[in-house]
Amino acid sequence: MASAAPATHQEFERPFTTVDIVLLTLMGGVLHVALPVREKEPFAGRPALVGGFVHAEEDRNLEDAAARILRDKAGIEDIYVEQLATFGGIDRDPRGWSVGVAYLALVPHTVLAASPIDLNLVPVDEVPTLPFDHGRILATALNRLRGKGAYSTLPARLLPKVFTLSEMHSVYEQVMDTKIDLNSFRRKVLDLDIVKETSQKRILQSARPAKQFRLKATRPEESTFDRSLV
Repeated sequence: MASAAPATHQEFERPFTTVDIVLLTLMGGVLHVALPVREKEPFAGRPALVGGFVHAEEDRNLEDAAARILRDKAGIEDIYVEQLATFGGIDRDPRGWSVGVAYLALVPHTVLAASPIDLNLVPVDEVPTLPFDHGRILATALNRLRGKGAYSTLPARLLPKVFTLSEMHSVYEQVMDTKIDLNSFRRKVLDLDIVKETSQKRILQSARPAKQFRLKATRPEESTFDRSLV
């Protein structure tokens, strides 16, 4: 008995693939998420995460897709991005079975302020009900940031490239939503050797010059350590 011919890929229904980006920044001491208003159906007129389809003919990989979407839909490039999780199912998008690869992106507010695109920044504690499964994706991103923040340089990605240790301390307090002893924080940061002093100094309101630093780690895998800063 002759065996059946192998099925070709055209015979299988393909789910479509999206990249959804949780773009976070600090503004006025409060963590905000970018929720641009959707222009097209489904859910036209409602705020949603920055996202888009994977373009198989253009994107060499998922990181390329995320970079393209951030450039085209947020007007920004060269920011910190890490893959968060994958979400999939028939119920997440009314257009059909889909796979969504989510990313966490952290950016200083000064960078977003220079974008020509209205990103509709919303405090994370005031986010309305989001379409698709974007509420679940946002919650996953916040858990990642706050859970990983105590023992990594992840919150520091919200800082400009050059910063004072007081500014770094403030960012950690805001992200972790807890008070952190400043002197202890400074000591731990310097002991862990995760920052590098620059030749620049900034004059503070007290008229005292403050040393400025930059992160030593440039890759995500270099950003964790075995001692909590909080």
